[in-house]
Amino acid sequence: MCGIVGYIGKREALPVLINGLKRLEYRGYDSAGVAIQSPSGIQIVKKVGKVSVLEQTLLENTPIGNVGMGHTRWATHGAPSDLNAHPHLSQSGKFAIIHNGIIENYTSLKKRLQQRGYVFKSDTDTEVLAHLIEEVYTIGKCTAEIAVRLALTKVEGAYGLVVMCEDEPNKLICARKGSPLVIGIGEAEYFVASDATPIIEYTKNVIYLNDGDVAIITPDDLTLKTIKNVILSPEIKTLDMEMDEIEKGGYEHFMLKEIFEQPKTVLDSLRGRVSAEHEDIRLGGLTDVMDQLISAKRILIVACGTSWHAGLVAEYIFEELVRIPVEVEYASEFRYRNPVILPGDVVLAISQSGETADTLAAIQLAKSQGALVLGICNVVGASIPRETHGGVYTHAGPEIGVASTKAFTAQVSVLTLIAIHLGYLRKSLTVERYHELVKELLHIPDKIAETLTLNDSILEMAERFKNASNFLYLGRGYQFPVALEGALKLKEISYIHAEGYPAAEMKHGPIALIDENMPVVIIATRDKTYDKIVSNIQEVKARKGQVIAVVSAGDTTIRQMSDYVMEIPITDEILAPLLTVIPLQLLSYHIAVLRGCNVDQPRNLAKSVTVE
Repeated sequence: MCGIVGYIGKREALPVLINGLKRLEYRGYDSAGVAIQSPSGIQIVKKVGKVSVLEQTLLENTPIGNVGMGHTRWATHGAPSDLNAHPHLSQSGKFAIIHNGIIENYTSLKKRLQQRGYVFKSDTDTEVLAHLIEEVYTIGKCTAEIAVRLALTKVEGAYGLVVMCEDEPNKLICARKGSPLVIGIGEAEYFVASDATPIIEYTKNVIYLNDGDVAIITPDDLTLKTIKNVILSPEIKTLDMEMDEIEKGGYEHFMLKEIFEQPKTVLDSLRGRVSAEHEDIRLGGLTDVMDQLISAKRILIVACGTSWHAGLVAEYIFEELVRIPVEVEYASEFRYRNPVILPGDVVLAISQSGETADTLAAIQLAKSQGALVLGICNVVGASIPRETHGGVYTHAGPEIGVASTKAFTAQVSVLTLIAIHLGYLRKSLTVERYHELVKELLHIPDKIAETLTLNDSILEMAERFKNASNFLYLGRGYQFPVALEGALKLKEISYIHAEGYPAAEMKHGPIALIDENMPVVIIATRDKTYDKIVSNIQEVKARKGQVIAVVSAGDTTIRQMSDYVMEIPITDEILAPLLTVIPLQLLSYHIAVLRGCNVDQPRNLAKSVTVE
């Protein structure tokens, strides 16, 4: 949540900050602001609304300087407003701060500061931290760095923050605990951001801060230490990212671009992991833990949102191919109960960003109880890969659209690959079936490309349903999680109420909603539940529901029963979710665009959920 960008060096800071904020806007877009170290002191300009509103305001008031920081907000404490927008100043104006995360003990800190005469202008927890740093600085008569470090020892919660001090004008102080920060290294210049997207056009050399790290940056030097003043040696890494990955590339929206990238991103997630002869799967991130995986008694999957749906697909696949019991949990629920974790259990955490707060907390709980913890993540250098004992990266590339698309199919691809490999090693999968599945998995990118040719017909379908108030999504077996994901996509970007259900559960309540005004999306591919799904369609039609069916190529039975049909290539039922989700993504996208919604930045949402 929220986007942070900072710059110190030889350039004018403001253009770097505005460009960076635009790249980070997918992390939050309630308000935005910048702070610049100018010859006359710290100048702050901030406005409620998107970065474009701030940019327009800056035409009338353009701060000049080579040191600055900016922030785009997803509101937690206090409604979106000019006053609650970041950056925040301390009472005297000596300190300016931008902050991601939540200060959990801000109420008690605020009360004590108010008793000491501090006056608050905003409703945010961040302003509390600004005043606290100033108090330590004033009472302790210390440097800004020491004031920041000492203040942070009194803070409970999560933060990724950047601080400027008017008395020490050529310096940025950064700190991280539970909210990501990355520092880009240029020639006599440094860039700070909450992820690498604002940095890639300037440098590929970066340092990822760990929890408890504090970075003190001047144009000529970077010092890394702990909050307790222990000097650290920075580990410089090279970004595996290109500029074209974070540009629209001629598409109207990032979401559409990312939907159409899926043949490539699925292939990239498989590439190098399956030998040309299909006789060997190599998963380097699991090599050191493979013996424990082979002997696992149970797999617990923890995730949130779309990643949770990928976990549900994986539950079906692992139990089918590996014959290990699997439980899929919302990370937010897992962390707040006392889960039973037994010897031999493996906890598998799934997160696109690798920074999801609830998933990270679930990982820490599982580790504290002695579980082997593995991660599936899309972002190299993120927290989850560093917190887990092993894992596998997806290779979806940067996903800018807030509603996840290509990350889902990349996650399902990697999870499927792990299940096939593990089933083979545990001998719960025959050699013949193993080769059959691997061969078909490698055909999936081409079949996704074929499915994408439905785009124009789905646009026509979207015209018919753009004014619907409700949708119902139904699926059985492997397709039930896809029904959930389809409903989530429609809710996220079009603001139409939608629910996903196992098709057999329709008659246990949701059928009461069905009438001539209710569109019902039914995933009805050829598999072992085909006859049952035909019966479910008949139940919908008997109540005059509008049936939109996703069917396998060549299907005639369901085509005759349905009002609208989206036909996908034939594939193995285990792999079908990688295809059936594609038309649902396109349907949601086109309906949302036709309704005039901002599909890349849906209201109230942000990409990386780094707060509870």
